[in-house]
Amino acid sequence: MTRQPLKALPDLPPPQTIERAGVRIVYYEAGATGAAAPTLVFAHGFPDMAFGWRRQLAALAAQGFHVIALDMRGYGQSDCPPAVEAYDLDALCGDLAAVLDAKGIARAIFVGHDWGGIVVWAMPLRHPDRVAGVDAGNTPITKRAPAE
Repeated sequence: MTRQPLKALPDLPPPQTIERAGVRIVYYEAGATGAAAPTLVFAHGFPDMAFGWRRQLAALAAQGFHVIALDMRGYGQSDCPPAVEAYDLDALCGDLAAVLDAKGIARAIFVGHDWGGIVVWAMPLRHPDRVAGVDAGNTPITKRAPAE
């Protein structure tokens, strides 16, 4: 997989990366850090990328929150693995947890929109010890679809 150099995006902090199972995940981080600063992790919808959260990141960082927004795998500057299985909820939730691991953060509030909402709803089921809260916009919690 050929990777392009990372590009700075307007109104976002500089891109940072983690690598998880050979997949580069790009994220943007702003605001206070430390035990007193709650962390919010933002997951975008389809077809979007972290850039869609730029206004929320700036406003919440200014209010003292620690904020992180990912380009979810397959979007923006993150890698696009070719296998369909690379995009299941275990992989996507694992990416969110891996960013917390890389930053030394125990728990966060996960905020999602659209497809990102489905992903953050799955976080308490897959990584309950990492979740301080969930806020999913435009995405109700539902039972799993009747498909393999």
